Amino acid sequence: MDNVAFLSLGTNIGDRLQYLHGAVQALWEHPNITVEDISSIYETEPVGYLDQANFLNAVLKISTSLSPHELLDVTQGIELQLGRKREIKWGPRTIDLDILLYNDENMETEKLIIPHPRMYERAFVLIPLKELGVEVSERTLQGGVSLWRQKNGGDVFGLFESLKDTHKKVLPEI
Repeated sequence: MDNVAFLSLGTNIGDRLQYLHGAVQALWEHPNITVEDISSIYETEPVGYLDQANFLNAVLKISTSLSPHELLDVTQGIELQLGRKREIKWGPRTIDLDILLYNDENMETEKLIIPHPRMYERAFVLIPLKELGVEVSERTLQGGVSLWRQKNGGDVFGLFESLKDTHKKVLPEI
């Protein structure tokens, strides 16, 4: 798996933690994706459309043999599998998966822009990216984000324990 990508996850409908778990598990089970690291989980205020519940957000570091467009197809398939409906722009959702970074590539096609075009405006993406070792400007790390469950000491990975037992891939030790 030669490519490294960072994906954001967000959810604000129903059992938010379960939707995060379902998305991580679906990525975990994909034969061309290895989940390398997972940030803490953050609770964030909505952006854009404000009349909705707060989000849980996290960022994953993955390695993959998929191209950016193949990875986009996988992430959108997971969104559909987990009941994502696109009814209101920036509205409520069961799960949202965005490709933030893919290697050091810059690309812009009709379906995909890398780096994600709004990631530098969103502390709920930048804070977990910084936690995973991505260099981020300190002046952008503000606004509407609070730690919901910490990566170390808060047992954020307890819900992923079953993945260790059922798959050959090994979760990163955190």
